[in-house]
Amino acid sequence: MAAFSPQPGLSHPLHNILLELHQRPYPHVPNPLGCKKRASVALIIRVRPTYDHWPTSASIGDPSLSVEDRLDEFFAQPWVQHGDPEVLFIKRATRVGDRWTGHVALPGGKRDPEDEDDCAAAIREASEEIGLDLTTDDCINVGNLPERVVTTSWGSQPLMVLCPFVFLTTRSDSPNLKLQPTEVASTHWIPLKALLSSSLRTVEYVDMSQRFAKQSGFLTRMGVRSLMGFMQFSAVRLLPSETQRCTSVPGFVPDENIQPSLMQRVKSWCLSNQADSGEADRPLLLWGLTLGILADFLDMLPPNTAVQMWKYPTFTVPDLRLIVSIMTYNLRKRNLQKVRSGARPSDTASDGETAALPVTPEATSHDHNEVGIGGLGVGRYYGPTDPAVDGTSYAVGIMLQGYYDRLRVAIHVFLAWRMALGSAAAFAAWRFLRRR
Repeated sequence: MAAFSPQPGLSHPLHNILLELHQRPYPHVPNPLGCKKRASVALIIRVRPTYDHWPTSASIGDPSLSVEDRLDEFFAQPWVQHGDPEVLFIKRATRVGDRWTGHVALPGGKRDPEDEDDCAAAIREASEEIGLDLTTDDCINVGNLPERVVTTSWGSQPLMVLCPFVFLTTRSDSPNLKLQPTEVASTHWIPLKALLSSSLRTVEYVDMSQRFAKQSGFLTRMGVRSLMGFMQFSAVRLLPSETQRCTSVPGFVPDENIQPSLMQRVKSWCLSNQADSGEADRPLLLWGLTLGILADFLDMLPPNTAVQMWKYPTFTVPDLRLIVSIMTYNLRKRNLQKVRSGARPSDTASDGETAALPVTPEATSHDHNEVGIGGLGVGRYYGPTDPAVDGTSYAVGIMLQGYYDRLRVAIHVFLAWRMALGSAAAFAAWRFLRRR
């Protein structure tokens, strides 16, 4: 039988990307006025050996070398060159009041006063949440991805500054993970080739009634839901190569003696969806804030076609969807032309409410580092319209310029249309009843 011959892998471009991230760190983003919180996440990468190129030893390299030399030494190994690069994700435990409960995320959390810097916060949080020490000799601290100001829905109020950092584990075996039950329900190693696959692109449906009727009750939410439906965001369906579950998480084994009441089941059926549900069987979808962070990274990898797979946020109700499409058509077309005017093909990914742009010395009335909690997308863009000092900007930042302003107007047009439609229906019914 002939030996299996894998397709050319991602190790070589990954090597170049990690070198670039280390040599060209992204700038620090200060906290805006009135916002003191900072948080950090860790993008942890490993290379899984393939069957035909198994490592002969678990060498971790020489930790005394520079980061560039350690990366060169690691990627020079045959098992690495033929291996499958993977990224580690967590699925958050279900917690009442947690904005991101049950979501797929990167290990991380809020920066504490005792943390030396933002990177130290990412290292501490990874140790606390999944028991992985990122300071050992078999781990390389590569650099960072763009920092961003996370805001409430559509940028109304800053919540925190989010700082992503990239780490590479050089071991050929799987690290032992210790999952914190109150924070992490499971961990998942996802191949980069799966994250880049067009066949795994899907959508996530978000219940916007929580935001439009935040202080209202069940009936108001039902009314908003029936009128506007769900908001639809781009997402990636995750196929793990390895999964570890935290068996001590409440609900890991369903308790057959605990049955929800009829009212609870009705409310769950009416108001739950993938984004808001914290159930154990929720599908693994990468979307929103975490997809936005990954977009910065995936944007650099071949085949550089992410912008063609990216879809604008919209709604599920047909007439609202049509109004949004009509009112944003020229803007979307114009913004796409701006992206395509760059020196290389547009290649960004993800979805969002706004997009993070690099810090520039020019005065502006809008903080271009702001991103919404419902999702964001950034990707490198090279072109003549680039405002950044170092020659880089973000394609989704250009793609989304003015989009949410048009979206708000489209919602008002839709509400006026529905009121007119309802009035016309009521008038027709009144005339019909009078004739009888």
